Amino acid sequence: QVQLVESGGGLVQAGGSLRLSCAASGRTFSSYTMGWFRQAPGKEREFVAAIAAISWGEKTFYADSVKGRFTISRDNAKNTVYLQMNSLKPEDTAVYSCATTRRGYLVVTNNEYDYWGQGTQVTVSS
Repeated sequence: QVQLVESGGGLVQAGGSLRLSCAASGRTFSSYTMGWFRQAPGKEREFVAAIAAISWGEKTFYADSVKGRFTISRDNAKNTVYLQMNSLKPEDTAVYSCATTRRGYLVVTNNEYDYWGQGTQVTVSS
């Protein structure tokens, strides 16, 4: 059974930074793309960032809203994916969830991901 457990959320002032972690188990971690999504109150879940499998060069892709501020990375030895979030804005406030897909290449749509973590709250105050 695949399990994903996020950590690292919290309350931060605008302009601050947080690093989210997602520990994975139950799947050959390095073989699959990992993604981060977020959902703000009253809004649909939206794509944030993804990192491809090692066989696809661990390429990354970002939503325009976070490009240049967020960085996704993975440590295959630790079965963990990270999301470094800098220059945070109040509009980044949301529950952030990691997810994994059976694909090795980059995917950005919700329905391509088959396992999800429980999410971690990020709140950015103005």
